[in-house]
Amino acid sequence: ATGATDNAAGSAAMMEALRILKTTGLRLRRTVRLVLWTGEEQGRIGSQAYVKEHFGDRDTMALKPEHARVSAYFNMDNGAGAIRGVYLEGNEAIRPVFATWMEPLRSLGMTTLAIRGTGNTDHASLDAIGIPAFQFIQDPLEYGSTTHHGSNDVYDRVPAEDLMNNSTIIATFVYHAAVRDELLPRKPLPR
Repeated sequence: ATGATDNAAGSAAMMEALRILKTTGLRLRRTVRLVLWTGEEQGRIGSQAYVKEHFGDRDTMALKPEHARVSAYFNMDNGAGAIRGVYLEGNEAIRPVFATWMEPLRSLGMTTLAIRGTGNTDHASLDAIGIPAFQFIQDPLEYGSTTHHGSNDVYDRVPAEDLMNNSTIIATFVYHAAVRDELLPRKPLPR
């Protein structure tokens, strides 16, 4: 069936990252949530509803108490290619933190921190209300030309080794965010 690269691969990588963390037995200082959204293709209605219910109203910027407790949100929704870095979404203060976390992952090709943002994924719903939210940069493979929203978006287009490495990278980032003394640096709240 279609939907393997958009976005069964991202969902599987996130679930595997949490399985890795659980298997290690490492203690986390913060709660980690795995959220699999619906309605991203219909205007991110799932993530926007969740944000409004838990964190605040983007239209009024009236924030809820839970907003202040969230350290980060990580997203993988650009196909099944290998993760090569992170879009910083204009959050320059996070660069030295992520650079440190990435150092042991260099051998997996994790080398890029792009200050720019990227849109059209569910992380934008959280970023819009001031929660540090990040999309991983991935090898495009055939995502834009063959698999994205097409009949070739099938399991055979998902490189297993990339997906395993992506899960390791995601688990590393989630672990560091969950054990860090402070919350991750935030951009100024949107107006």
